[in-house]
Amino acid sequence: MIRKTILLVAPLFATPALAQAPDFSKVEIRAETLATGVAVLFGAGGNIGVSHGPDGTVLIDDQFAPLTGKIEAAVAALGATPVRFLVNTHWHFDHSGGNENFGKTATILAHRTVRVRLAAGGTVAGNTLPPAPPHALPEITFDDGVQFHLNGDTIEAVFSGGGHTDGDTVLYWRKANVLHTGDLMMSNAPFPFIDVGSGGNAVTLVATLDKALAMTNDQTKVIPGHGPVVTRTELKAWRDRIADGVEAVRKARAAKQTLEGLLAANPLKVHDRPGAFINADAFVRAVWRSLDAMPAADGHKH
Repeated sequence: MIRKTILLVAPLFATPALAQAPDFSKVEIRAETLATGVAVLFGAGGNIGVSHGPDGTVLIDDQFAPLTGKIEAAVAALGATPVRFLVNTHWHFDHSGGNENFGKTATILAHRTVRVRLAAGGTVAGNTLPPAPPHALPEITFDDGVQFHLNGDTIEAVFSGGGHTDGDTVLYWRKANVLHTGDLMMSNAPFPFIDVGSGGNAVTLVATLDKALAMTNDQTKVIPGHGPVVTRTELKAWRDRIADGVEAVRKARAAKQTLEGLLAANPLKVHDRPGAFINADAFVRAVWRSLDAMPAADGHKH
């Protein structure tokens, strides 16, 4: 089969360093139905969204390659057919590791930078990733987004700026009123992972979350990249915590405070959680680097 990359220009894990490979034989894939034909799968790695019905199955992210068989079994247990389309919310390995298996039969879609980063390989949170094989790369890439008209619903795959990386896609089921954020939100974490090395930026993340919030209402079910399904209320609180952190760092920079001084003051300590992948210090450092990447007027660095 000849595979082509199509560029669609339409108006539209947190990855902790793995000290040792997890025992995938012990991982269980748990399904939660959110609406007719819409479900989320929990396992190891990023939460997987599923659209299934008479028009075929769409998978949102695919965790790790050794889990493909278990994921396929969980999809079948929903009464769904084998995966027809796979969308990567971003390039991190705990969300795209299964591409090498699903890509043999399913069509993979993602923002164009996801394909670039997967093809090049790189380092994420201390993990060095080799270039992905050709069949594991997105065949269809987009700049702004794409729509799926399947299974009695319209699924909007939208790139609205990124923030976690430079290629984050959110997905919204119009009829089912379900939003999948990828790692733009992690409901089991106190702070986001801003992968600055992959083009992530805390300022951009706030703007992107504002656009995601505009797609939701009080009845929306939100699938985060990691953690349990939440509502718009939790998504808004997550956005506000990040925005407050960005503003705190901006004010410190405007007052000529050093990064070391700001870390010593620890203004975000109240949100810290023992053992969290991203603690207050790591978040402040990422915000500082994010502001370094902004124009002087935005970063308040003179």
